[in-house]
Amino acid sequence: MRISAVLVALSLAAPVAAEEISAADLPARIIAAEPRIAVLGEVHDNAAHHLAQAAAVAALKPKALVFEMLDPAQAAKVTPDLIATPDELAKALGWEASGWPDFAIYAPIFAAAPTARIYGAALPRDQVRRAMKEPLAQVFPEAARFGIDAPYPAELQARLEAETQADHCNALPVEMLPGMVAAQRLRDGAFAQTTLQALADTGGPVAVITGSGHARADRAVPALIAKAEPGVKLLSLGQLERPAAGDQPFDLWIVTDPAPREDPCKAFQ
Repeated sequence: MRISAVLVALSLAAPVAAEEISAADLPARIIAAEPRIAVLGEVHDNAAHHLAQAAAVAALKPKALVFEMLDPAQAAKVTPDLIATPDELAKALGWEASGWPDFAIYAPIFAAAPTARIYGAALPRDQVRRAMKEPLAQVFPEAARFGIDAPYPAELQARLEAETQADHCNALPVEMLPGMVAAQRLRDGAFAQTTLQALADTGGPVAVITGSGHARADRAVPALIAKAEPGVKLLSLGQLERPAAGDQPFDLWIVTDPAPREDPCKAFQ
């Protein structure tokens, strides 16, 4: 490859300057960045985060939307007519039984790109369970493509297990932690795979709606996409709740007030 071609490829893959921004600034930053793929993170039950995602989607004008919350069968049911009637769309998706927060806070994201092709990235539960016990290369055929076929370095593995335990109120049996980390890694790989398929099918741009943990640019969906397709121009957005100080592992991040919610640790007591 000629040097000029290498420089072009690197410039296409280079991230925007990493910084905290306000939700009001997000649409302009999306337009300026012109990503082919925007991975838009959220705290799932924070309505303000979904409004920011909807504004980002409206600015991006994606040809495809990839949802962590949907499986492929659910995504196939989405039509512009249903998007125009959110209650009917929620019923068609079986949303109430899904365990996700109220569909009303997700509806603006669909409405922001009513003609976009919808993709569901959620995996079958049995496949996720297998990842907790079997090597990822056996569970996910494209593991090597996305660089998740080899174990994490021991130090990182230990840190991720500690974070997983803390996220679950220190209530998990220790023997479950490696499997929980592997399951998260599997989901990252599956979301990256679905996103690249959406890009190939539609030509992009593509917006990915997912939790902020999956939007991390250092090891999650954006990093795996960059591993598989290094020439794709990416933007990762993290949305966090206070307190969240210092640099974060995203191209752009927004820090908001916490959503009102009960103590999540009650479920473990």
